[in-house]
Amino acid sequence: MWNLKGQTAVITGGSKGIGRATVEEFLKLGAEVLFTARNADDILKVEDEYTAQGHVVKGIVADVTKAEDRNKIATWTLNNWKAVTILVNNAGINIRKKATDISEEEHRQVLETNLISPFLLARELYPQLVKSKNGKIINISSAAATQDVGTGTPYAMAKAGLLQQTRSLAVEWARDHIRVNAVSPWYTRTPLTDSVLQGERKEMILRRTPLHRIAEPEEIASVIAFLAMDQSSFITGQNIVADGGMSVKAL
Repeated sequence: MWNLKGQTAVITGGSKGIGRATVEEFLKLGAEVLFTARNADDILKVEDEYTAQGHVVKGIVADVTKAEDRNKIATWTLNNWKAVTILVNNAGINIRKKATDISEEEHRQVLETNLISPFLLARELYPQLVKSKNGKIINISSAAATQDVGTGTPYAMAKAGLLQQTRSLAVEWARDHIRVNAVSPWYTRTPLTDSVLQGERKEMILRRTPLHRIAEPEEIASVIAFLAMDQSSFITGQNIVADGGMSVKAL
């Protein structure tokens, strides 16, 4: 059956965009979900909407770059679930500045959120993923990981590093029955991209995309859900590119 019944999922950055769409997709497929966000009001909106529909969902205010918040996530899952079966490392930020303009602090912030935190949270939840005997980690990378798409160097560095992190952990943790994969979207209609999907830039993006449109968050969430299902049980260490054909189109 194509569902996530009996699964327990941690989804970071789950109140907006791809993260929220993934929360909804997982709940509809039968999973129990713990999601994180940095804004308490955003969390309450998501919780209220889906608990009213009868789903089991919990939100935690957390900044994944902080050790105490990662520990808070692990403590909640340890106290409330027998094990964690799925981790979706979705939380991400970007600071769109030229390499010569971005500060060292901003650079570190981008790397810590997009690259370092996914590794540290995966390690924090590792014992519970092992306990499940069927652990799945899905890292949300980007088309920027493999080619220049105008997102800025620090973001591209972080997302490229996340792909290699995915491959390395897939090999190292395979013996623990943990699969690790990545999903790399192209431009998707989210709060993070709303400010750049305007005018000439939007037209350029559409020209580069054979399907000639911007992805919807739900389309990315469905790919993430597939990688969390048993139907993908022999897939690990892979990067699924969901870019409307952009990466295979000749200039």
